[in-house]
Parts: sequence; C-alpha cells; structure tokens
Amino acid sequence: MKKILVANRGEIALRIMKTAKKMGIKTVAIFSTADRNAPHVTFADEAVCIGNPPSNQSYLLGDKIIKVAKDLQADAIHPGYGFLSENAEFAQAVEDNNLIFIGPKSESIKTMGSKLAAKDAVKHYNIPLVPGTEQAITDINEAKQIAKSIGFPILIKASAGGGGKGMRIVQSEKELEAQMKRAISEATSAFGDGSVFIEKYISSPRHIEIQILADTHGHTVHLFERECSIQRRHQKVIEEAPSSILTPELRDKMGEAAILVAKSCHYIGAGTVEFLLDDDNNFYFLEMNTRLQVEHPVTELITGLDLVELQIKIARGENIPFIQADLDITGHAVELRVYAEDPSNNFLPSVGLLKSYQLPEGNNIRVDNGFKQGMEVPIYYDPMLAKLITYGNTREEAILNMINAINQYKIEGVETTLGFGKFVFEHHAFRTGKFDTNFVNMYYAPELQKSEAETEAKLAALLALKQYQLDLKQVRLPNS
Repeated sequence: MKKILVANRGEIALRIMKTAKKMGIKTVAIFSTADRNAPHVTFADEAVCIGNPPSNQSYLLGDKIIKVAKDLQADAIHPGYGFLSENAEFAQAVEDNNLIFIGPKSESIKTMGSKLAAKDAVKHYNIPLVPGTEQAITDINEAKQIAKSIGFPILIKASAGGGGKGMRIVQSEKELEAQMKRAISEATSAFGDGSVFIEKYISSPRHIEIQILADTHGHTVHLFERECSIQRRHQKVIEEAPSSILTPELRDKMGEAAILVAKSCHYIGAGTVEFLLDDDNNFYFLEMNTRLQVEHPVTELITGLDLVELQIKIARGENIPFIQADLDITGHAVELRVYAEDPSNNFLPSVGLLKSYQLPEGNNIRVDNGFKQGMEVPIYYDPMLAKLITYGNTREEAILNMINAINQYKIEGVETTLGFGKFVFEHHAFRTGKFDTNFVNMYYAPELQKSEAETEAKLAALLALKQYQLDLKQVRLPNS
C-alpha cells in the first residue's frame, strides 16, 4: 500500500494523513469548494476538488471518489467517519474496483447498519439485549400491545438510525400513536427507511462502548472501554477512558461480549460495540459502529496504540501484533468535542469567520484539529472544529489538564462548546463519576451559565477600569 485516498474532510482526514505519512504512505485529499483552504488539503501529497459544498454534491459522490482514486493510482480508500464510512454499497464498490477499503467488509456494515439485523445477529451469542421487538413495526394497535407487555416508558427507534434521529421516548399509551408517526416520518426523511422498533426505555443509563480490533486471520481483541454518557440531543460531546465505574470483572465481561458481537458479523478492522449500563450494572447491547469512532484518541492514549496504523495494517492483511493478555490500561484520558455550536441556544450550529483561532499546547494535551484562523466554518457539514484530548496518570489529573487546556483555547467569531465543556469538567457530579446520559438535562442551565459569564465580564471590565484609573494616577503624581 503506497498511496491512500482519504474520503473525508476536517480533523479526521488530517489525523489519518499524519499516520499514513508516518508509515511512508502517500495521501490524496478530496475537498469541496468550501474546503479548498482547509489544513487537510494542504497537508496531503495530492488534492482534488470533488464538487460543490453540499455533501451530496461532493463528499457523498462515491463513484467520483473511486474514479479519482483510480486516476491517481491510489491503492486504498480510508473513509474516516461520517459520510460514506458506513455505506455498504460504497465499500463493495471500492473492492469491485480493485481498491482496498480500509474498514470492514460490506456484509458486516450492512448487518450492523440495521439495528434490527444487528439484534438478530447477536442474539445467537447470548448477548444481553434490551427487551423489545425483534422486527420492524408499523401497526399502532400491535405497538400498544407490545408496549403494555414490556411496560412504559418505551423508546421508539429507527432501525437505520443514528445520532438521535427517528428516536422518541414515550411515557404513556396516549402518546404512543403521535410519537410513533413522528419517528417513522423522521426516519424516512433522514435515512430513506421508515422502519422503527420498540424497546424498553432505560431511564438513567450509562453509555459504555468497547473498542475492538479484528484481523483477517481470525484474531479479535478488545481495547477496553470508553465512557460516552455526556451527551446533547442523544449525541456524544465528552468521552473518557477508562470509565470511572467499571470493575475489572465487568470490564472483562463487556469486552468478551463485544468480541462476540464482532464475531457475529465476521468483522474485520477497527469497530466499536456500544452498550447501555443500568443502575444495577446490567449491560445491554445497543449497536455496533463499523468504523473508526470520533472518540478513538482516548483509547490511543491509555493503550499507547495508533488505531489508524492498525486499521491500515489489518487492511494490508497483517496480523494484529499482540494478544489480549498483552494489553493494559495506563493512566486516564478525557476528550471534548469542540463544536461550533451555541450551548445557550440548544446547541444549534454557529457558523462564521474564525477571527481568532489559537490551540492549546503543553504536555499531555492533544488537539486533533481541522481548521485554522481566517477560515469560514461552513453550514454544510457537522460543526465540529476539533477534538481536545488530555491525559493524566489519574482521572483527576486528566480533568485538571483538560480545564487548563480549555482556558488556553482562544476562538473568536463563532460560539463553541468550550464553555460547556469547562462546566462539565468542573461539575461535582462529573468529578465524582456520579452521572448518566441525563447529565445535560439535570445540571446544565444555559441561562445561568450566560448570566454567570456576563457577571464575570462585568467584573473584569470594572477591574480593568480601576487598574486604568490607578495607572493614570501614578502617571500624574510626579507633576502634581
């Protein structure tokens, strides 16, 4: 493998290219007209404009991307995450064109891309599942009977879904019909597939995921867990590794279950198995993400491994160079997704010009970044600017390093999640590890945060004015 086309943009494209360069592999960047000045474009050995800014006119043009790869004699395509990374048809088309897809086989993507198919695959391995339907459902009366049998509250979920789309919590029977219609409509609009199913709603879960690796020689290992319970709109914003609540015994059980999930779909490459953990430490299979995860750096920091390098080596047919017994957790890592979003306005995207953009630096601080000062944050894509990751020998040290790094970060021109991140990392519930997926709803009051920020700004202005007056007085003293 001498040349890889990276079919993505932003921080993940740049992160993949840095590992490829370290391995002596040349890279090809693709970009839309909105990204022509992006760091991943200038870093790559070659770069090709793929189309106009909307994703369906650029980063989702699978046939065009494959043609560019072949024209530039690339050997492989790395999809990153998002866009075409979990598109089974694209993975198959890459292979059909005699290129290497740096990821799993299309059948694995297809199986795990449908939550219902995934549940069907893993049930033969006695993986714990949340009580619910095993098939798609559209009949309201049947849905009511199922809901009564498993008990309210329930969760209606899109089979093809992700990112909280096509998902509705139903507290009582009278809400069921309206919420089900909304879920089907949203799933159809977002995924072109209106299939939904019903699960028992676990009201206060922890969201724990296990990183796995599997090679073409039948070897599968897990790289421990990541805690992903701090979320907004059912989407992760803060992650850490390891989790503060898993015992070694529970970690082993969940790791073994994740390996079985990978085996259930004949998985190859890096993947993540997601679980819900209830108050009694019972865990339930949620889904499998058949790609590299946004939060993979925290796993890299506690294991000392480069997951992209391992992805590439597995795609080349190499063995995983270690066994489960070789792996240990060293230290602790936390990650904040730095989004161009306004936390005070329900985390809505905040686009505009990056007038100032200065990254934090220092020991145990890592920034996977995709932007630079003077760039526009486009409205067409996920609004993540960068990922801020810090490491420490202990969880407390990693958190303190994160707060210090947030304080160093300077962004002007757009609203970001930096202030929200600082709020979380300083909060007693997070510091003590006593939190779940309801953290934002329970503790975060944007109006209060805004009020506190305004008060701090006023105090800073008053102090600056007082200092200015004192300076003036000192200047005038010799002439008085």
